Formats: sequence, structure tokens, C-alpha cells
Amino acid sequence: MARFDILDSIAAPLGEGPAAGEMLFELGMMYSIGRDVPVDLVAAHKWFNLAAMKGNADAIRLRREIADQMSDAEIAAAQRAARAWLSAQDRGVLAA
Repeated sequence: MARFDILDSIAAPLGEGPAAGEMLFELGMMYSIGRDVPVDLVAAHKWFNLAAMKGNADAIRLRREIADQMSDAEIAAAQRAARAWLSAQDRGVLAA
């Protein structure tokens, strides 16, 4: 998973507005259905959460659907990961 997270963190901040939200949404889809990576609901929730923050309505819906399949601890881990990603972006650091 780490090699994909490195690629994700490099690619995800590219662009602004809808394009960036769409890219974050696609990362959520990748992890939610296991496209080129093992299914990882924590990672999927993280990326859908970030896409939702960019205004992607589909991400809001899918984040809710995935959360129904996750434990409270998994949701908390996904939220921490999203906050860490945002913090790294604010610092200009590329982080998984």
C-alpha cells in the first residue's frame, strides 16, 4: 500500500477546485473497489472525505456508505489520516 500512497500524495494536490476533488474521489474509488490495490476502506474513507471537502457530492454519499461497513476505530483512523494529509499539504510536505 505504501507505494500507492506515495503516488497518491504526489498526484492528489495537483490542480484546484473540481479537478482536485475529482482526483481525490478517484483515489477513494480505487481503494473502495480494489482497483489496482487491495480494498482498504480506511483509505477509501480518507480520500472520499477529502473529496467531499472539495464539494464532490458523490464522495459524500460513498463516504457514508463505506462508514456503515466500518468500525468506529476504523472511521477515526480514516479521519486522522485525512487530517494528517491536509496538514502535510498546508506545510507543503508530500506525505501518505
